[in-house]
Amino acid sequence: MTKIKHYPVILAAAAYALLPSCSSSTETTETEQEKVETVSTQELKKQEIMRILTFSSVLQPYEKVSVAPALQGRITNLYVEVGDRVSQGQMLAKMDETQYLSTKLNYENTKKDFNRIKILNDSNNIAKQTFDQAKSGLEVLETSLKNLEQNTYLRAPFAGVISARNYEPGELFTGQAIYELVKISTLKALVQVPETYVPEVKVGMKINVKTDTYSDEVFPATVEIVYPTIDERSHTFSVQLKIPNASQKLRPGMYVNTTLELGNEKTLVAPYNAVQKLQGSDERYVFLNDNGKAKRVVVKLGQRFDDNVEILADEISEGKQLVIQGVAKLHDGTPITVKN
Repeated sequence: MTKIKHYPVILAAAAYALLPSCSSSTETTETEQEKVETVSTQELKKQEIMRILTFSSVLQPYEKVSVAPALQGRITNLYVEVGDRVSQGQMLAKMDETQYLSTKLNYENTKKDFNRIKILNDSNNIAKQTFDQAKSGLEVLETSLKNLEQNTYLRAPFAGVISARNYEPGELFTGQAIYELVKISTLKALVQVPETYVPEVKVGMKINVKTDTYSDEVFPATVEIVYPTIDERSHTFSVQLKIPNASQKLRPGMYVNTTLELGNEKTLVAPYNAVQKLQGSDERYVFLNDNGKAKRVVVKLGQRFDDNVEILADEISEGKQLVIQGVAKLHDGTPITVKN
């Protein structure tokens, strides 16, 4: 009996089994081909701008001092209240005078004795050592008397306004200041300037100060101190502003905005909507047309001008093609076609 061979059926089945594999390979190849995105670009060119630095700060009194004696004692008199304007040297408070008056009497008697010894010394009728001892003793007593006077009769070291009072007459001084005195006819403010501008910010430069309290007014100020060190964390340096305040409209604690003009310069400016922000961070980036592919470049933002913004990065220069439309679908290396 002859056996029937089935080889053709097996070959057909094998061929059929291979068909899906070829089809899957074709689909994968098509999927791996990345879609070409259509974008619009703009050639980067430098534009001349007025370099203006804007900062926020809080006003501080130009001078502030705690009025308090160096010695403990009872407060017998308080002469001013919170909000009072005082002149330099004006009496603010008086402490118990007992020790001062006792020392003053001792000083006056000692001075009389010294004057008699001086007469004897001038006529060479007393030993030089006796005269020197008397003179030294009087000088020590005089220094002690001056110190007690300053700590018994408390006076304003400068003209200003009383901002705090912490005692009542008759209370014992325990260490906390009796008064807080502030100078507000002149104010100051500290601003933090990026280290990039170290060569440009100078003492004496003019600066404008504005506050929402007086939204229509501009208060002139000057750069008084440029601090010599850079903060290694923020890469900024401190600048102290001096603000005349003769009208006393401005008050310590007010929130202000300041603008410093550094002159004209040329820089790269781009449409603000061409700049993207990385979610969850402050990183900003743009895309350039790099021979038909999108090139992602991290940038720093400078000044903003309406719908445009200054962009700063080592990889960005004049003549580069900046993607300004179709940015949202791009990532680094995406194939692009330009349609302007």
